[in-house]
Amino acid sequence: MPAYVLVDAEVHDPEVAARYRVLAEESIARYGGRYLIQGTVPEVIEGDWPAGRVVTTLEFPDLDRVREWHASPEYTRAAALRQGAIDVRMLFAEGRAA
Repeated sequence: MPAYVLVDAEVHDPEVAARYRVLAEESIARYGGRYLIQGTVPEVIEGDWPAGRVVTTLEFPDLDRVREWHASPEYTRAAALRQGAIDVRMLFAEGRAA
C-alpha cells in the first residue's frame, strides 16, 4: 500500500535550502520515493496558511520504506544540513489500496 510524506516548510536560507534539496532528492529516489508536490506555495481556499510556507508531498511504495528512508544515512545528512535554515513539520500517512 503506498505511503505519503507530507511536509510543511518555512525556508530561512535559500542557499542552504538548495543544497538540502539536492541531498534530499537523491535520498528520496534511492529509497523508492517520488515527488508528487515539491516546494509549492499552496492556494488557500479555506482556513489560514502562514505566508512564506511551502508544501511538499512524497510518495513511497509503503510505510516501511518511508521509515527506512527517513532513518537512512543519506537523509540524516540532508536533515542535519537544513537545521536552522528550514523549519519543517513532517507527517507520514499510509494510503489506501486502489
